[in-house]
Amino acid sequence: MTNKKLLIMVLLVLGAGMLFKTTSSVFAYRGDPTVQGPNCTQEKHEAMIKAFENNDYNAWKNLRQGNGRITQVINEGNFAKFAEMRRLRLDGKTEEANQIRAELGLGLGNGSGNAQGKGYGRNSR
Repeated sequence: MTNKKLLIMVLLVLGAGMLFKTTSSVFAYRGDPTVQGPNCTQEKHEAMIKAFENNDYNAWKNLRQGNGRITQVINEGNFAKFAEMRRLRLDGKTEEANQIRAELGLGLGNGSGNAQGKGYGRNSR
């Protein structure tokens, strides 16, 4: 095998490895409230649970610190609905939770929601 072919093979393998690594971290949150994100600490998790239990939008907003598209969609007026969606998911009522999720415009990863075709999310076309 020539040096040129070997170099191309090594570059392809490295490229594929980097692609796999970046795509696995991009899709970390998939709508499952039982899955904690990479920046979650026990203290932050407990504070988030308390914010949901108390329907405390301001506490939730401060914990999120503007991270993610969710902070652009969820506001003080629809936070109670968002908290209800979370409770339904935890109770295993996925269909009802997904209905609220679509109403809020969060989408379901299948192109539904208010952001369809606008460049938001992983399934925009």
